[in-house]
Amino acid sequence: MIVGLPKEIKKQEYRVALTPAGCEMIVRQGQSVVVQPGAGNGSGFADEEYVAAGAKLTTDAAEVWAQADLIVKVKEPLPEEFGFFRKEQLLFTYLHLAAAPELARSLMASEVTAIAYETIQATNGSLPLLTPMSEVAGRMAVQEGAKFLEAFQGGRGVLLGGVPGVPPAEVIIIGGGIVGTNAAKMALGLGAEVVVLEKNGDRMRYLDDVFQGRLRTLMSNPYNIAQAVKKADLLIGAVLVPGARAPRLVSEEMVKTMKKGAVIVDVAVDQGGSIATIDRATTHENPTYEKHGVIHYAVANMPGAVPRTSTLALTNVTIDYVLHLAAKGFRETVKNNAMLALGVNAYRGSITHRQVAEAVGVPYIPLESLW
Repeated sequence: MIVGLPKEIKKQEYRVALTPAGCEMIVRQGQSVVVQPGAGNGSGFADEEYVAAGAKLTTDAAEVWAQADLIVKVKEPLPEEFGFFRKEQLLFTYLHLAAAPELARSLMASEVTAIAYETIQATNGSLPLLTPMSEVAGRMAVQEGAKFLEAFQGGRGVLLGGVPGVPPAEVIIIGGGIVGTNAAKMALGLGAEVVVLEKNGDRMRYLDDVFQGRLRTLMSNPYNIAQAVKKADLLIGAVLVPGARAPRLVSEEMVKTMKKGAVIVDVAVDQGGSIATIDRATTHENPTYEKHGVIHYAVANMPGAVPRTSTLALTNVTIDYVLHLAAKGFRETVKNNAMLALGVNAYRGSITHRQVAEAVGVPYIPLESLW
């Protein structure tokens, strides 16, 4: 099998889906790798390192897509790449199709086989390929929120940790999963007052135990959310429903009650956003906008700002799947791996993930019915 590594074209996306070390592992098992020149530059991996690992450089992205049986990426393909799709080509990347119906329909029309990192799911409900980027995004949410609370960024001029005699900032986190937990770690480390709203009682007990009572937990319901939002200096949206659009938990009316100069960071923006006033994605170049006196940070590829860390963390968990897919092919690998089967979003012109199909308004066709 030929594995293809194109350069990411999303604005200010510097991650890469395969490191030279991963490339060498694929070549060692007898497969081929083709790399678009410059694909790894943003993460600090030179073309020469890929060549030394056994890869072949192509002339451009079109040649990578044309040659490869398996395309590995970080972010979802953009419209400029839709023309590269071809029948039965295997695509392995973050897709977030619930918020990208045009991409979903293009994958269906071209009959690309698409596996989404974010819907590969273990039996305990965890999302192993989403976890490392959720860890990065959760930590960055506090880092970016703290920056935009500074007055010259338009914020309230509040230091998260305060100082002796001055109270710390209030950080409200909606969702106590991987993103929320990592955001809480950072916020507590900086000395902020932290409240996590979560609907799962067992998860709240876990957070209370792990953080030894240093944060407060609240049951996530409309009343508690509305009351907490009013107090927030920094509000972090950290909710996720695998494969589906993020639920809108914070209404525009709630945002209107927030302090002037408060900051919202919605990590769920690539799944449609969990806060009503997050009505568009932003970029690292222009990361914020103001609405109702509140600073909104809505960057859809937050980990792209720290590409070296993010690339290494991501490829640590994707490479085994790539190796199996390259060695055994799609059908054999997926039939013997229930976790990977849950990652299949599109196959033979159909959407094979129930939540994705519901979100984009197309029929759901179970994968097993298409064998």
